[in-house]
Amino acid sequence: MDLTGGGTITLISGVVIALGILGVVIPVLPGLLLSWLGVLLWAVLGDAGGVVRWTVLAVATVVALLGATVKYVMPGRRMKRMGVPNTALLAGAVLGLIGFFVVPVVGLVLGFVLGVYMVELARLGPQRAWPSTREALTAAGMAMLIEFTTALGVAVVWVFGLLAS
Repeated sequence: MDLTGGGTITLISGVVIALGILGVVIPVLPGLLLSWLGVLLWAVLGDAGGVVRWTVLAVATVVALLGATVKYVMPGRRMKRMGVPNTALLAGAVLGLIGFFVVPVVGLVLGFVLGVYMVELARLGPQRAWPSTREALTAAGMAMLIEFTTALGVAVVWVFGLLAS
């Protein structure tokens, strides 16, 4: 397999970018990072349109960095405003990781929900535990949506770069 051909590099880059977009939804893969690495691969190993490739890489980097920043700032502010502590998220992450291996496919989500709920149940009692857990889930969903949108943005930048080179 000749990896020096422009078509092969473009194909591999496209697959890596698509895996990155898929990786946002499937938590095993580092979604946004993979999407950006696909653009990096295309810019570094591609053979035509040097200025265009580096410009596309620069724009994709800015999009990825902005998206990653917003992904952590917006949901974090919302959870802080609603009073969800970091310990609840940590417990959710730990139980989500355990659940990922114990119950294939849905264990990550179940573990996260259970971890957050258990901490909030101990902290707030049965009446207010579920609303707080729901806020944490909403914030986690918002972070996933932001990352997904950012990965799609990186892909769109790359497609425009393909068309321009």
